Order: sequence, then structure tokens, then C-alpha cells
Amino acid sequence: MEGEGNERKFTLSFSSEEPVERWFGSEILDHAPGAVDLTRLNEIGCLLFNHNRDRVLGKINRAWVEDYRGYAEVEFDTDDDAEVIYQKVLNGTLKGVSVGYRIDSLEEVLVGKTSADGRFMGPCEIARKWWPFEISIVSVPADGTVGVGREAEQPGTIPQAVPLAVFENQLQINYNT
Repeated sequence: MEGEGNERKFTLSFSSEEPVERWFGSEILDHAPGAVDLTRLNEIGCLLFNHNRDRVLGKINRAWVEDYRGYAEVEFDTDDDAEVIYQKVLNGTLKGVSVGYRIDSLEEVLVGKTSADGRFMGPCEIARKWWPFEISIVSVPADGTVGVGREAEQPGTIPQAVPLAVFENQLQINYNT
């Protein structure tokens, strides 16, 4: 993350196409043109601490995709709670970043098969249409390749239900035969 002068703004990468192990297997967030809908993040997205909706640290000034990664300019608020985390980011104590997102369309790639666009090898699940709704400064990121991560499920938690429409879209994308 790079600070810009004495301002409370940072540019950071919040997602990549690095496979991340989930409870169901390996997940990849597609960053090809048209895959990521940044509308909500750019209009009302917040910077949180550890995905806690009650710990708002600041705002997202701008989010974009470049070189198959998600980037954002974020700005920390000046209240006491945000100041503590801001100082930990400045000091390098907290380096992890994660993204909260929703998947609208998945492609399942079976073992030994190649994804429909030829970019990924199975087994994996590729989020072909997805939208981020928040970015978090986190203590333990799932995607360490960008020093920036995605939310990891905690042991013992129940994963969120996936809407049936996601699986219907998945079947339409690729049978991997």
C-alpha cells in the first residue's frame, strides 16, 4: 500500500486470480474484462476492519481492475477507531487486505480439464461474474500473493448458502467434457 503525502489515502490491491482454498475446494476470482462489477463498491463501498460491518474505517474513493487484479484508492476516517488501524497500516503492522463479495456466476472446472477460456486448469471453481461490496484491512488474509487477501472462512463456521441461480449458470458455462 502506498500513502500519498500526509493524506489518509492509500492505493491498494484487494483481489487477484490466485486460487484460494475454500471449504468446497479451490476458488478463483476472474478479473477478465466484464467479470467484476465494481458499481456498488464505487458508489457506496466502505473500508472495514476484519469484515466487521460495525467497524467502518473509511471510504473507497475509486476501485478498478488492472492487469487481472482489483485495485482501490481508500481513505481512512479520523475517528479514534479508524486512527488505531490507520497507524498500524502506516507502521506496517497490518498489511493484509481482503474483499467481501458476491458471486453471480460460477464455472466448475473438473480435475485435468481446462476452463472455457483456456486460462485455468482444474480442479477449481471460477467466479465468472462477481461483485465486491466492501474492502477490509485484515489481520489474516487468504490471498497472500498481493499482500492483499480475500475473506477466509473461520473453522467451525457455516458457509453462506449459494443461490440456486449460481449453480444453474455454472452448468450453462461449462460441462468440461
